[in-house]
Amino acid sequence: MDAAAAFLLSIIFILASPNIEAAQQFSGMFVFGDSLVDDGNNNLLGSLAKANYFPYGIDFYEGPSGRFCNGKTIIDFLGELMGLPYLPAFASTFTSVGINVVNGVNYASAGAGILDETGLQLGDRFSLSQQVQNFETTLNQLKSQMDEKELSQYLAKALAVMILGSNDYINNYLLPSLYTTSSNYTPKDYADLLIGHYTSHILALQSSGLRKFLLAGVGPLGCIPNQLASGRAPEGECVSFVNDIVEIFNTRLRSLVDQLTRSHPGSIFVYGNTYGVFTDILNNPDSFGFSVANKGCCGIGRNQGQITCLPMSIPCLKRDQYVFWDAFHPTEAVNQIIARRAYGGPPSDCYPINVKKMAEV
Repeated sequence: MDAAAAFLLSIIFILASPNIEAAQQFSGMFVFGDSLVDDGNNNLLGSLAKANYFPYGIDFYEGPSGRFCNGKTIIDFLGELMGLPYLPAFASTFTSVGINVVNGVNYASAGAGILDETGLQLGDRFSLSQQVQNFETTLNQLKSQMDEKELSQYLAKALAVMILGSNDYINNYLLPSLYTTSSNYTPKDYADLLIGHYTSHILALQSSGLRKFLLAGVGPLGCIPNQLASGRAPEGECVSFVNDIVEIFNTRLRSLVDQLTRSHPGSIFVYGNTYGVFTDILNNPDSFGFSVANKGCCGIGRNQGQITCLPMSIPCLKRDQYVFWDAFHPTEAVNQIIARRAYGGPPSDCYPINVKKMAEV
């Protein structure tokens, strides 16, 4: 390779690579979640829920990586704001040599829920309970790199992000042909069941040494293309009863933040109001630069929401003008807005404090 070609290649690499400009504000970030933030764990699982093929990743510097998006996820943007590099998927820490887990690990898995049985019809996935166990595996790796005091200080300054609950509705409660939960529980009782399980896993992580938690609420699922494609709402409207039951869960989760804050004064618990931020975007798409808010950029069927992106399908051209990437997931443009508001927004976006302030505590 001549000098000119080498120079051109280096410029292309710089432009394509993630741009981390902020100073590192947390010692690391550990992510527990579902397909909204999965960055490749399901690539290595026997799951029907995969995104390691085109057009997924069409706008991501690595191409299809397992992210259920055209580009970056909320976690990617949040990490950039916090001065952290992209996190390795937990599954890759065993299949690739030399992966550094000190900056954190992503345990999120498409199809995963708070309940173990959620997403069962999709095949293998790391449920929340398994993700917590996987964190313990990482913890053992960190113990080999730090002494007890260093590890304690490191964990206290790390951020745990938990984005779960969506699948417990769309891949459990709202599928009465496959799950009995909607017959066995009222929406209020189901929300209580979820919060009870969620609490036990949050406290397990807290007892392992983590002290800073961002707990994201569930978005307005009644407005996603998949639910609009069901025909259960008038044209131009969301499926209101789905949003209503999701809000019950979110109300419980915000109350849990207050409860945990009172009972664990040495820890910080924050509620991320994903529902509110996403509703702002859907109610005022034009003001956020979006022109299409009721169908996926790629997909098949009504509202392009009945089936997600098929391999090698051609997505919309103006992806930054779409709120939804596919039947279930937002576009990179929406993920950036959500991440920025979680990082620096007011208490209505991130309660009681935002991520930036969490780093300062």
